[in-house]
Amino acid sequence: MTLGGPFTAPPIPGSSPFSSVTPITPSQRYRGWLSEIVKPLEEFIDEPIDPRDYYLDLTEVAEGESGSVYAARISDNANLARLSKLPPLIKARDVEGQANGEAMLVAIKTVPILPSGSAKLDELRKELNMIRGIMHGNILGMHALYVDSVEDSLWIRMELMERSLADVVVLCEEGLVLQERVIARFTHDTLEALQFLRTHNIAHRDIRSDNLLLNSQGILKLTDFSNAVKVSPNSPIVHDTVGILYWQAPEVRAGPYNALKIDIWSVGATVWELAQAAPPFADSTDPPTDRWPKLNKPEIFSPAFHEFLRLCSEPALSRPDAQELLKNSFVNNTCGRPVVRQLLQQCTAVEKLVSQRQELEEEDEQATLMIS
Repeated sequence: MTLGGPFTAPPIPGSSPFSSVTPITPSQRYRGWLSEIVKPLEEFIDEPIDPRDYYLDLTEVAEGESGSVYAARISDNANLARLSKLPPLIKARDVEGQANGEAMLVAIKTVPILPSGSAKLDELRKELNMIRGIMHGNILGMHALYVDSVEDSLWIRMELMERSLADVVVLCEEGLVLQERVIARFTHDTLEALQFLRTHNIAHRDIRSDNLLLNSQGILKLTDFSNAVKVSPNSPIVHDTVGILYWQAPEVRAGPYNALKIDIWSVGATVWELAQAAPPFADSTDPPTDRWPKLNKPEIFSPAFHEFLRLCSEPALSRPDAQELLKNSFVNNTCGRPVVRQLLQQCTAVEKLVSQRQELEEEDEQATLMIS
């Protein structure tokens, strides 16, 4: 897929921002099948906007099952006043940045639109409905949704993040070290997000290192609400099996279960993973139903760390919630944001060294082949 560079579509009658006529509908703006497929998302789409006029120089930074994620630059000449779907605070920041001549970068996730429709679009609609109105400093939300009629895809604008905790864990195998206070910082941010969701009776149900992202300021944000569910506080019991085994609370496999309890187990599994550079139960197809595997070097972690892990693995009935765990001494012994920013710089440095080593190994292999 080739994306990038501004594309200006032919003018559509009645679509001028200076026109006094009623705004056109998706069926008028998009051809045949495309208008029908995107219609269920109509309330979320910033319809008058051609995203190629506003977001330039797209560079792929990640690829997933539902689509690719690109870093994009907001056009210096973009008429930001027309971006009607942007949250007010985000829009104000864009306007200020443009006025100051700043190079503003965002993330654009592209989701292909097929004539036959897609389960991914259904999941997206569910996710958008779930997080509608959810704004929190530790939750990665969607800023805006556009239709790219050039390549028949949805463009989802979000904050540009640096990397996931899963990316960080991989680098631990290359010598990167995560101190306990850094792990506590990540844990605190995650619990803040979960406590906020709890006030809205939302269970995320897929807490794991892949879904915990860091931005350039060292702030962790929770993403991917495709498995999230909104429940009644008086009736939080659900039956469907979700999540990935390594981070999955044992009661999910037994079912039915309290949806508002399982995220805490998953937080514990993620903390264990950060400490060991691998998820718990990675070598088991039948994980135990009560406790974590033994840590390789338990003596290097504080008693508070061990107590936190124990609390996360308590049976569902006695397992504490995020609000209770935010009072835990391990969670409150965190490093500052500058330390996380320094860690991100270390990640980049380690990746560079790994890349250089791989290049040298490839050169050696080629030289060996030539000699033989």
